[in-house]
Amino acid sequence: METRIDKFLWAVRVFKSRSAASEACKKGKIIIGETAVKPSRNITAGEKIIVKKPPVTYTYIVVQPIENRVGAKLVSEFVTDITPEEEKVKINPGANAVNGFRPRGAGRPTKRERRDIEDFFNMG
Repeated sequence: METRIDKFLWAVRVFKSRSAASEACKKGKIIIGETAVKPSRNITAGEKIIVKKPPVTYTYIVVQPIENRVGAKLVSEFVTDITPEEEKVKINPGANAVNGFRPRGAGRPTKRERRDIEDFFNMG
């Protein structure tokens, strides 16, 4: 069975709408076999799809092509996500950042502490 790439990406919930999937194809953000594809490109089982959604580049393997949208729990039956962990970390870069926590009861920073904090965050 073959399915259009834009329908498939919408059906497995990579994009919220089929028009968004089609637009991504037109902009060259969907790659199959080293080549950017058009929305009308048919896909078959076993093909590797690279989806560029900045800042992350997702990688999927087609298990079984489908045309109709499925529930989130059923997506794994049709596509396998092989995106490296390094890419997935890019989704939430603030998770590893310093949050500026100050212990309760420590009061406001002194002028000297404030300058040290500003110097630390304005390193560049």
